[in-house]
Amino acid sequence: MSPFDHTFPSHKQTLFLSSQKEQPRKPNQELQRKMALPLLFTALCLILMLSQSLPSSSLLQETNFLDQNPTAYDILGDYNLPKGLLPKGVVGYSLDTTTGKFSAFWNGTCSFSLEGSYQLRYKSTINGYISKGRLSRLEGVSVKLFFLWVDIIDVTRNGDDLEFSVGIAGADFSVDNFEECPQCGCGLNCGGKTRKVSKIRSNPFVSSS
Repeated sequence: MSPFDHTFPSHKQTLFLSSQKEQPRKPNQELQRKMALPLLFTALCLILMLSQSLPSSSLLQETNFLDQNPTAYDILGDYNLPKGLLPKGVVGYSLDTTTGKFSAFWNGTCSFSLEGSYQLRYKSTINGYISKGRLSRLEGVSVKLFFLWVDIIDVTRNGDDLEFSVGIAGADFSVDNFEECPQCGCGLNCGGKTRKVSKIRSNPFVSSS
């Protein structure tokens, strides 16, 4: 063996030495992979948080829409009936759009006089069937006829007039009389305000005179 054999390594030895020099880099690569996992997890969490914020805003819009549900008074308007057929204070209602069955609820009974002559009384729950311009088969609404309370069973709109029927008699009033909802106790004469009720027929079904 010549002295130069120890000075210049062979080709195989060169590859072996270079591979030995590259081996220390592997732990750095593993460390980079380990550091990348938390970053990836954080990015996924941010994406999930952003995606969940969209349904929440949609839910808020849906809640606001639900808060705008029509009232019992709005239902009357949808069927071309004045809202003043129901006194103030309705706390709920139900409507079967298939059959037309309609119910309205108060916290208690409600009674009042219109112009001091027409005395009306509503039970805490009234029922009937609503259709275009008509409330039929009413239950829970009565009017004082002389000394007796008689049930109003039908309310029909004819143009600008409303016809109230108690079965044995009837009376017509202008729709304008029912633009405002009466209040339990004082009717339309609340807070010193007086409103005159106009009659159409000369023989109304109820009068205190």
